[in-house]
Amino acid sequence: MSDTVALLTTSTHTSGTQTLVGEKVKGDAYFGQTDGLHTIAVDLNGFIGKVVIQGSLEDNPGDNDWFDIQLSDGEFAVDVSGKITSVSVESLVYTAGENSRKAYNATGNFVWIRANITNWTAGTITSIEMNR
Repeated sequence: MSDTVALLTTSTHTSGTQTLVGEKVKGDAYFGQTDGLHTIAVDLNGFIGKVVIQGSLEDNPGDNDWFDIQLSDGEFAVDVSGKITSVSVESLVYTAGENSRKAYNATGNFVWIRANITNWTAGTITSIEMNR
C-alpha cells in the first residue's frame, strides 16, 4: 500500500509566536502493515520555527500519548572508528527564513502520525505530506 496524505495544508503565520498541531493521520500500523516506512515531505516558504513529526501507538491517543519521531534525510556520518551511521533528527529548527521542500524518512509501526509546529514566528508552511 502506498498513498500520500496531508499532515498539514497551507498555513501562513499571522502574528506573534504561534503553535499549530495538525490532525492525526493513519500510519502504517493502523492498516496492519509491518514495514513501518513513512516518507515525510516538508515544504516551507520563509518559515522560522520548529517542525516536529509525532507518532502514537494508541488506537485513540490522548494528549500524553504522542512522542517525537526521529527523521532521517539520507545523510550519513562516519565516526573516528570508520563506523557509518545515519544522521537523524527529532525536530527541524529554522532560525532564519527557510525556503525548501525536503523529504525525510521515519521508520516505526506508528498507528497515528501528526505534525506539531512550535515557536513559529514567520513564513508559510506550504504543505507537510506523508507517503505511507
